[in-house]
Amino acid sequence: MSNILLTGGTGYIGSHTCIQLLKEGNDVCVIDSLINSSESTILKINQILELSNSKTKGNLIFKKGDLKDKVFLENIFKDFADQEIGFDAVIHFAGLKSVTDSMHKPIKYWRENLNVTLNLIEIMNNFSCNNLVFSSSASLYEPNNKEVFSEDSPTNPINPYGSTKLAIENMLGDLTKDKSNNWRIVILRYFNPVGAHISGLIGENPKGTPDNLFPILLKVASGEYEKLAIYGNDWPTPDGTCIRDYIHVMDLAESHISALNFILESSPTLLKFNIGTGIGKSVLEVVHTFNKVNKCNIKYIFDNRRLGDAPCMVADNSLAISTLKWFPKRNLKDMCVDAWRWKINNVSK
Repeated sequence: MSNILLTGGTGYIGSHTCIQLLKEGNDVCVIDSLINSSESTILKINQILELSNSKTKGNLIFKKGDLKDKVFLENIFKDFADQEIGFDAVIHFAGLKSVTDSMHKPIKYWRENLNVTLNLIEIMNNFSCNNLVFSSSASLYEPNNKEVFSEDSPTNPINPYGSTKLAIENMLGDLTKDKSNNWRIVILRYFNPVGAHISGLIGENPKGTPDNLFPILLKVASGEYEKLAIYGNDWPTPDGTCIRDYIHVMDLAESHISALNFILESSPTLLKFNIGTGIGKSVLEVVHTFNKVNKCNIKYIFDNRRLGDAPCMVADNSLAISTLKWFPKRNLKDMCVDAWRWKINNVSK
């Protein structure tokens, strides 16, 4: 098995991926600044592993710190190198990710997302760790009236968050031009991760005011918020609300395992994959499905369109399916049920 460094590993997607890595016997070192997560997630990951009765589970180490601190990061690599184990690969989640927040704080997003990645790849290179899975986003695509985006679709982000992801992808592309370093890089462009682990112990729990659909939907369902604001009912879609490709967070986590296995067995490369279900659902479809499967009654109102939004974002996931031998297994009903289970278990936490 492998020794993996997971940046941002206590976050929503990072924590679910961490579980899958450990269950398969990999040793994982998680780095997180905890600015948008909690150290209690580490305890819950261990609890889930105990409940799974996995006989191959790996070891988990947690290091609190900021990737902008190069000394902190370098010391972690040095400590593992001194133990003659080193890191076989890095899965890089760390970074700011709110589209809405990025519209109001673009400098912050450029500073944070670019600097942490620059520090990471420089130190990886210094320690000859050239295997990387990078957490990117479909928000870097140029919006159009088509629902499906392939990896070759034009890129032209309409928000600073997407712009930082595209800039990092370009930077990683430049790395692979230096053939002496043998970089193996897989870039995963997420569409819309939702849902939670089936145990109900971990899920999406952003600090501050959420701006993604599901965290707000859950707060309305639990009575914390009175109504759900749907941003626009005049989009060029069948019911006037935005269409997105919602993917279960566990399917997304499993795509990282497939990507990791791929690069560890491949020759030097850089590949980009869309990670989604290939099925678009409108905001109203999500609300109606959530109500039906969870026997809820979500109240909603229509509000003005939100800056940085696009009408339709759906993945052509065929390249990921054929190359990574990965495919999404869970549907929108599973996403709604698992998300609500997590919220019920954590409504007062």
